[in-house]
Amino acid sequence: MLSGCAVSDRKPYPSDLSDARWALIEPTLTAWRNARLERRPTGQPAKVDLRDVFNAILYLNRTGIPWKYLPHDFPGHGTVYFYYAAWRDEGIFAQLNYDLTALARVKEGRKPEPTASVIDTQSVKTSTNVPVTSQGTDAAKKTVGRKRGILTDTVGLILAVTVTAAGLSENALGIRLLDQAKETYPTIAKSWVDTGFKKAVVEHGAKLGIDVEVVDKNPGTRGFHVLKRRWVVERSIGWIMMHRRLARDYETLTASSEAMIHLASIDNVAKRITDETTPTRRGTY
Repeated sequence: MLSGCAVSDRKPYPSDLSDARWALIEPTLTAWRNARLERRPTGQPAKVDLRDVFNAILYLNRTGIPWKYLPHDFPGHGTVYFYYAAWRDEGIFAQLNYDLTALARVKEGRKPEPTASVIDTQSVKTSTNVPVTSQGTDAAKKTVGRKRGILTDTVGLILAVTVTAAGLSENALGIRLLDQAKETYPTIAKSWVDTGFKKAVVEHGAKLGIDVEVVDKNPGTRGFHVLKRRWVVERSIGWIMMHRRLARDYETLTASSEAMIHLASIDNVAKRITDETTPTRRGTY
């Protein structure tokens, strides 16, 4: 079987892909597999079912379990991790996220290519297996671990992701995100950021042709209040945090940390396209 699209006989898990969502993802995975088969001396197709593999990865992402704790009715955890690592390293998760984001934007009545964006960061604690060399301390938030940066469109769909040691500045992450977004989406011309981002990000954006606007809090308003544009990216962080693998950073490699964010986004965006509900703290969206 080349497509890996057969339906498993096992009882489905809540995290499993529906037929409609699998139809969105299957062509990319099948093309990837066929390309690999062409490079193999024997050309024999692998026996593992790609849908089962992807469902296993989604299960781990959604529940937060370690790899070795994958249920036995999925392919073996070593096999699943092999595919996960290959898709991570070859940019398949990132590509799926970008392709699905374009479809979701069209469904919203927008053009596939965004012109505006919003940036934010989140510092999270790490697990004991994370190398000390890839951790740091976010002094402002008093968090030891890693820092995630995401750039979304004005709907809240993730366009760019970066993960670093928590000690790295907002400016450093902002510059990385702007570079990544501009390369993937040359149409981006505007971005909103909070006051943690300084002059360096504004100047770098100008070099890329992106007008970076710092959104300040209203000094006359006390307590919590919704800030222009910034609430969009803050909501996106809330969406991905419903995936328990992201409750803290468990990944040895920052590339895996980024892949787990892309996976959470793929899960959410695919449901958005197919009009399936996604659980949140307050029900569904």
